[in-house]
Amino acid sequence: MHITQLNRECLLHLFSFLDKDSRKNLARTCPQLQDVFEDPALWPLLHFRSLTELKKDNFLLSPALRSLSICWHSSRVQVCSIEDWLKSALQRNICSRHESLVNDFLLQVCDRCPNLASVTLSGCGHVTDDCLARLLRCCPRLRALHLENCARVTNRTLTAVAAHGRALQTLHVDFCRNVSAAGLRRLRAACPRLTLRAEHSAAMIPDQLPRGPHAPGAALRKQSVSRQTASHLA
Repeated sequence: MHITQLNRECLLHLFSFLDKDSRKNLARTCPQLQDVFEDPALWPLLHFRSLTELKKDNFLLSPALRSLSICWHSSRVQVCSIEDWLKSALQRNICSRHESLVNDFLLQVCDRCPNLASVTLSGCGHVTDDCLARLLRCCPRLRALHLENCARVTNRTLTAVAAHGRALQTLHVDFCRNVSAAGLRRLRAACPRLTLRAEHSAAMIPDQLPRGPHAPGAALRKQSVSRQTASHLA
Protein backbone atom coordinates (compact mmCIF):
# COMPACT_ATOMS: atom_id res chain seq x y z
CA MET A 1 0.00 0.00 0.00
CA HIS A 2 1.28 3.45 -0.90
CA ILE A 3 1.21 6.05 1.88
CA THR A 4 -1.24 8.20 -0.08
CA GLN A 5 -3.75 5.36 0.03
CA LEU A 6 -4.15 5.77 3.77
CA ASN A 7 -7.15 7.72 4.96
CA ARG A 8 -6.77 11.24 6.35
CA GLU A 9 -6.98 10.20 9.99
CA CYS A 10 -4.07 7.76 9.52
CA LEU A 11 -2.00 10.36 7.70
CA LEU A 12 -2.58 12.92 10.43
CA HIS A 13 -1.52 10.34 12.99
CA LEU A 14 1.69 9.56 11.05
CA PHE A 15 2.49 13.27 10.65
CA SER A 16 2.06 13.78 14.38
CA PHE A 17 5.21 11.73 15.08
CA LEU A 18 7.39 14.01 12.93
CA ASP A 19 9.07 17.27 13.85
CA LYS A 20 8.24 20.47 11.98
CA ASP A 21 11.02 20.14 9.38
CA SER A 22 10.19 16.51 8.65
CA ARG A 23 6.53 17.35 8.23
CA LYS A 24 7.40 20.09 5.76
CA ASN A 25 9.74 17.84 3.76
CA LEU A 26 7.16 15.08 3.54
CA ALA A 27 4.47 17.56 2.49
CA ARG A 28 6.57 18.63 -0.48
CA THR A 29 6.38 15.18 -2.05
CA CYS A 30 2.78 15.45 -3.31
CA PRO A 31 -0.33 17.68 -3.13
CA GLN A 32 -2.24 15.19 -0.99
CA LEU A 33 0.40 15.23 1.76
CA GLN A 34 0.68 19.01 1.47
CA ASP A 35 -3.03 19.17 2.18
CA VAL A 36 -2.51 17.06 5.32
CA PHE A 37 0.33 19.36 6.40
CA GLU A 38 -2.03 22.34 6.14
CA ASP A 39 -4.72 20.72 8.27
CA PRO A 40 -5.11 22.78 11.47
CA ALA A 41 -5.79 19.59 13.42
CA LEU A 42 -2.09 18.75 13.03
CA TRP A 43 -0.98 21.86 14.91
CA PRO A 44 -2.48 22.03 18.42
CA LEU A 45 1.01 22.39 19.94
CA LEU A 46 4.05 24.38 18.84
CA HIS A 47 7.46 24.35 20.52
CA PHE A 48 10.38 26.49 19.35
CA ARG A 49 13.95 26.10 20.60
CA SER A 50 15.43 29.13 18.85
CA LEU A 51 14.18 32.47 17.55
CA THR A 52 15.23 31.65 13.99
CA GLU A 53 12.58 28.89 13.96
CA LEU A 54 9.90 31.58 14.20
CA LYS A 55 10.77 32.75 10.68
CA LYS A 56 10.38 29.35 9.03
CA ASP A 57 7.36 28.22 7.03
CA ASN A 58 7.34 24.71 8.50
CA PHE A 59 4.31 25.16 10.77
CA LEU A 60 0.77 26.48 10.73
CA LEU A 61 -0.89 29.00 13.03
CA SER A 62 -4.62 28.43 13.39
CA PRO A 63 -7.48 28.44 15.92
CA ALA A 64 -6.53 24.82 16.66
CA LEU A 65 -3.40 25.94 18.52
CA ARG A 66 -3.72 25.25 22.25
CA SER A 67 -0.14 25.25 23.56
CA LEU A 68 2.80 27.44 22.55
CA SER A 69 6.33 27.54 23.95
CA ILE A 70 9.38 29.54 22.91
CA CYS A 71 12.37 28.47 25.00
CA TRP A 72 15.57 30.08 23.83
CA HIS A 73 18.71 28.95 25.62
CA SER A 74 21.58 30.83 24.01
CA SER A 75 24.52 33.02 25.01
CA ARG A 76 22.67 35.86 23.26
CA VAL A 77 20.02 35.77 25.95
CA GLN A 78 22.58 37.39 28.27
CA VAL A 79 23.07 40.21 25.77
CA CYS A 80 19.30 40.73 25.50
CA SER A 81 19.05 40.99 29.28
CA ILE A 82 21.54 43.84 29.54
CA GLU A 83 19.90 47.19 30.18
CA ASP A 84 19.61 49.12 26.93
CA TRP A 85 21.60 52.11 28.12
CA LEU A 86 24.50 49.80 29.10
CA LYS A 87 24.79 47.97 25.78
CA SER A 88 27.78 48.54 23.57
CA ALA A 89 27.41 49.19 19.85
CA LEU A 90 28.25 45.54 19.18
CA GLN A 91 25.62 44.32 21.63
CA ARG A 92 22.98 46.63 20.13
CA ASN A 93 23.84 45.26 16.71
CA ILE A 94 23.40 41.68 17.95
CA CYS A 95 20.01 42.51 19.45
CA SER A 96 18.82 44.37 16.35
CA ARG A 97 18.88 41.10 14.40
CA HIS A 98 16.25 39.41 16.56
CA GLU A 99 14.72 41.90 19.01
CA SER A 100 11.37 42.10 17.21
CA LEU A 101 11.00 38.40 16.32
CA VAL A 102 9.07 37.23 19.39
CA ASN A 103 6.81 40.29 19.55
CA ASP A 104 5.99 40.09 15.83
CA PHE A 105 5.29 36.36 16.14
CA LEU A 106 3.02 36.83 19.15
CA LEU A 107 1.04 39.47 17.26
CA GLN A 108 0.34 36.83 14.60
CA VAL A 109 -0.72 34.44 17.35
CA CYS A 110 -3.10 37.09 18.69
CA ASP A 111 -4.75 37.38 15.28
CA ARG A 112 -4.97 33.67 14.45
CA CYS A 113 -5.09 31.64 17.67
CA PRO A 114 -7.96 32.79 19.91
CA ASN A 115 -8.27 29.38 21.59
CA LEU A 116 -4.74 29.32 22.98
CA ALA A 117 -4.69 27.83 26.48
CA SER A 118 -0.99 27.75 27.46
CA VAL A 119 2.02 29.96 26.67
CA THR A 120 5.61 29.51 27.85
CA LEU A 121 8.29 32.12 27.07
CA SER A 122 11.81 31.53 28.35
CA GLY A 123 14.82 33.65 27.49
CA CYS A 124 12.72 36.03 25.40
CA GLY A 125 14.51 39.17 26.57
CA HIS A 126 12.74 41.57 24.22
CA VAL A 127 9.12 40.54 24.69
CA THR A 128 7.17 43.57 25.93
CA ASP A 129 4.35 44.28 28.35
CA ASP A 130 2.22 45.68 25.52
CA CYS A 131 2.57 42.48 23.52
CA LEU A 132 1.63 40.29 26.49
CA ALA A 133 -1.34 42.53 27.32
CA ARG A 134 -2.62 42.11 23.76
CA LEU A 135 -2.13 38.35 24.02
CA LEU A 136 -4.27 38.28 27.16
CA ARG A 137 -7.00 40.31 25.47
CA CYS A 138 -7.02 38.28 22.24
CA CYS A 139 -6.80 34.84 23.86
CA PRO A 140 -9.57 34.84 26.47
CA ARG A 141 -9.19 31.09 27.07
CA LEU A 142 -5.56 31.38 28.19
CA ARG A 143 -5.19 29.36 31.41
CA ALA A 144 -1.41 29.23 31.91
CA LEU A 145 1.26 31.87 31.24
CA HIS A 146 4.83 30.93 32.13
CA LEU A 147 7.50 33.64 31.80
CA GLU A 148 11.15 33.07 32.65
CA ASN A 149 14.11 35.41 32.26
CA CYS A 150 12.09 37.98 30.30
CA ALA A 151 13.91 41.18 31.19
CA ARG A 152 11.37 43.62 29.69
CA VAL A 153 8.40 42.23 31.63
CA THR A 154 7.31 44.63 34.37
CA ASN A 155 4.40 45.22 36.73
CA ARG A 156 2.39 46.35 33.68
CA THR A 157 2.06 42.70 32.68
CA LEU A 158 0.73 41.92 36.16
CA THR A 159 -1.81 44.71 35.76
CA ALA A 160 -2.86 43.29 32.39
CA VAL A 161 -3.30 39.85 33.97
CA ALA A 162 -5.65 41.31 36.58
CA ALA A 163 -7.61 43.20 33.93
CA HIS A 164 -7.79 40.67 31.09
CA GLY A 165 -6.71 37.24 32.35
CA ARG A 166 -10.18 36.10 33.32
CA ALA A 167 -9.51 32.44 32.54
CA LEU A 168 -5.90 32.47 33.76
CA GLN A 169 -5.23 29.92 36.47
CA THR A 170 -1.42 29.86 36.58
CA LEU A 171 1.13 32.66 36.19
CA HIS A 172 4.89 32.25 36.52
CA VAL A 173 7.20 35.26 36.30
CA ASP A 174 10.50 33.66 37.27
CA PHE A 175 13.77 35.63 37.03
CA CYS A 176 11.91 38.65 35.62
CA ARG A 177 13.87 41.35 37.39
CA ASN A 178 11.52 44.25 36.64
CA VAL A 179 8.60 42.66 38.48
CA SER A 180 8.37 44.08 41.98
CA ALA A 181 7.15 42.66 45.28
CA ALA A 182 4.53 45.41 45.47
CA GLY A 183 3.21 44.49 42.02
CA LEU A 184 2.96 40.85 43.04
CA ARG A 185 1.08 41.75 46.21
CA ARG A 186 -1.43 43.82 44.23
CA LEU A 187 -1.99 40.95 41.79
CA ARG A 188 -2.51 38.45 44.63
CA ALA A 189 -5.08 40.76 46.17
CA ALA A 190 -6.87 41.25 42.85
CA CYS A 191 -6.76 37.57 41.82
CA PRO A 192 -6.68 35.44 44.99
CA ARG A 193 -7.43 32.21 43.11
CA LEU A 194 -4.54 32.65 40.69
CA THR A 195 -1.59 30.28 41.23
CA LEU A 196 1.25 32.78 41.17
CA ARG A 197 4.98 32.02 41.22
CA ALA A 198 7.79 34.55 40.98
CA GLU A 199 11.03 32.75 41.68
CA HIS A 200 13.77 35.31 42.43
CA SER A 201 11.98 38.05 40.47
CA ALA A 202 11.15 40.51 43.24
CA ALA A 203 14.56 39.94 44.84
CA MET A 204 16.51 40.93 41.72
CA ILE A 205 17.79 44.43 41.01
CA PRO A 206 15.39 46.17 38.59
CA ASP A 207 16.50 48.27 35.64
CA GLN A 208 17.08 51.88 36.60
CA LEU A 209 18.84 54.55 34.61
CA PRO A 210 21.54 55.91 36.94
CA ARG A 211 21.52 59.59 37.78
CA GLY A 212 23.89 61.97 39.44
CA PRO A 213 27.54 62.92 38.94
CA HIS A 214 28.83 59.41 39.62
CA ALA A 215 26.58 57.64 37.13
CA PRO A 216 28.25 55.82 34.22
CA GLY A 217 28.64 58.27 31.35
CA ALA A 218 28.27 61.33 33.55
CA ALA A 219 31.99 62.09 33.37
CA LEU A 220 31.95 61.88 29.58
CA ARG A 221 28.96 64.22 29.42
CA LYS A 222 30.70 66.67 31.71
CA GLN A 223 33.84 66.61 29.53
CA SER A 224 31.73 67.20 26.44
CA VAL A 225 30.03 70.23 28.04
CA SER A 226 33.42 71.60 29.15
CA ARG A 227 34.82 71.30 25.63
CA GLN A 228 31.77 73.05 24.17
CA THR A 229 32.09 75.87 26.72
CA ALA A 230 35.81 76.30 26.03
CA SER A 231 35.18 76.37 22.31
CA HIS A 232 32.48 79.01 22.76
CA LEU A 233 34.75 81.20 24.91
CA ALA A 234 37.59 80.90 22.37
